[in-house]
Amino acid sequence: MQKKKIQDIISEESPLRHNPFDRLKALQKQKAALPGPKPPQKKIEAQPSEEQIFSEAMQGVRPLAQDRFVCGSPVRLTFREGTAYKLENDELSRLAKLVDCGEGFVVSDTPEYMEGTGYHVSREFARRLHEGDFAIAAHLDLHGMNVETAGKEFESFMKASYLSGKRAVLVIHGRGLSSPGEAILKNKVRQWLGLSYWRKRVLAYASAQSHDGGAGATYVLFRERPVSKKSA
Repeated sequence: MQKKKIQDIISEESPLRHNPFDRLKALQKQKAALPGPKPPQKKIEAQPSEEQIFSEAMQGVRPLAQDRFVCGSPVRLTFREGTAYKLENDELSRLAKLVDCGEGFVVSDTPEYMEGTGYHVSREFARRLHEGDFAIAAHLDLHGMNVETAGKEFESFMKASYLSGKRAVLVIHGRGLSSPGEAILKNKVRQWLGLSYWRKRVLAYASAQSHDGGAGATYVLFRERPVSKKSA
């Protein structure tokens, strides 16, 4: 028979069995069953109120004395009347008036100005026409038309105006700002007025004043009767 070990022969309940670690295991199990320490909780600091923030911001501020401000209805400010322009430099004064209200703008001083005369006519008629010495009896607006349509409308209007005895008329053609390159209709009007047929019947033509369209329109002054072929 095989020899049995001593610890196999001694039962666990026997007082002869010695196991000093059994008690230690029991203590570990009891310790594990106990609840652990709670983690420390962070303290929530109270936020300052709006009144406290305002009070801190106003520290050191002193209120105004009662005699330094006015309560009641709003104060009305009055200004002394004076001239609109009091610039010492005349050039700056004229520039300010030109920018603010167009005063001093002269169409004839611009590169867009155009004028012309019929056969054997002094340029004085063109100057007087531009300055408004002749009353305008009718006008034609060529805006939005192509060259072909504008040409037909121009011929029809001019002949009707001349035959009805009108002395001065206005042809509105625009400045050609929306056209690429040159002002097409404006140049066409000048070309048509330069034809021999109309030079015999027109005394002068000139760009209109600002209130009538400026460089975007042309005054035309008719003769009372056409020039004969010999005098032309």
